[in-house]
Amino acid sequence: DIGPMAGYLGGEVVFQGAFGAMEAAAKRKQNRSLTVRYLTGREAIEMPERVRKWNSYIEIKGAREHNLKNIDVKIPLGVMTCITGVSGSGKSSLVKSILYPALRRALTETGDRPGDFDGIEGDISRIKGVEMIDQNPIGRSLRSNPVTYIKAYDEIRKLFAEQQLAKQYKFDSSSFSFNIAGGRCEECKGEGVIRVEMQFMADVELVCEACNGRRFRDEILQVRYHDKSIYDVLEMSIDEAIDFFGGYAEQDKINLRIVEKLKTLQDVGLGYVKLGQSSSTLSGGESQRVKLASFLLKENSSQPLLFIFDEPTTGLHFHDIKKLLRSFEALMQKGHTVVVVEHNMDVVKCADWVIDLGPEGGEAGGGLLFAGTPRELAEAPAAVGSHTAHYLKEVIG
Repeated sequence: DIGPMAGYLGGEVVFQGAFGAMEAAAKRKQNRSLTVRYLTGREAIEMPERVRKWNSYIEIKGAREHNLKNIDVKIPLGVMTCITGVSGSGKSSLVKSILYPALRRALTETGDRPGDFDGIEGDISRIKGVEMIDQNPIGRSLRSNPVTYIKAYDEIRKLFAEQQLAKQYKFDSSSFSFNIAGGRCEECKGEGVIRVEMQFMADVELVCEACNGRRFRDEILQVRYHDKSIYDVLEMSIDEAIDFFGGYAEQDKINLRIVEKLKTLQDVGLGYVKLGQSSSTLSGGESQRVKLASFLLKENSSQPLLFIFDEPTTGLHFHDIKKLLRSFEALMQKGHTVVVVEHNMDVVKCADWVIDLGPEGGEAGGGLLFAGTPRELAEAPAAVGSHTAHYLKEVIG
């Protein structure tokens, strides 16, 4: 087991041995393995104390795209709904092929044509938009990073432009951007590396000799804020940057805005990521959480939206899932609706509503087996024919 945490807080072997040795390891005070703690039950993802009630909903009528069997499905608003079922049971057909494009067309009159269905009804006016939060990369350029995505870097550039030396050199906030010519190193275009194309092999990346990987001209790097250059700041982790800028928040409101934006990345469990870390190095799960963080910002939360997450736990540890569920909770507290296509039972048990499709995949699937609370599904009679009910019962007890 590698850990104990992620990024700069990880990289150590914190446990190795047979599964049976975990119990003894968990009892040791020096044990730092989160995996061991979860597998031995010393730490767990707890079920919510209460299930949210709902009275408004959106209803898909006559869904028959691919293997869906002409089903009517209600999606509650203001709560968390899990769409479950075995692989190939029709979850993606319902959510990605019908619900998402149909809602986009109803709300914005744009988007792809939905799959085969009769219509969409209910309280559509209660939501102002729909967002699909998938695990696709947040940017293809090496210059793209988490802090540019959530607009925190705009505030950091403003802060550096206000420093005395910057004013003396007549630098403005754009001088501290690696997307615009002027302050960036023009040899590497602000990427810090030179990419050498190889004809029959993968491209090779070499550290830029002009800036030594620091991405900016020397004059820009001479501008410092409390002895830190813009490069030094980009090399900080989210956690370190929050401590750094938070220490001067009372002196300058810009610092406060920076901390507020960075805090959203910390809240979704990305405190270990460097501010300037290229988006191309982020995993699918990390990219998804960066997108989630951008919607947790106050300025993005004024109108109720419906968020769709497609298997967000792919590649996530128990501890990451716990943080992800807290983020879902934060979205719902702001009046948003969360719809999750999921197989992970720890997530399913925490939902307010479960829509189970099946019973099998392909032509043997596509039916609506159950719609109700997780506990009701776990207690559902065997006649329902739900594989999810069987495994959910093991988790809920």
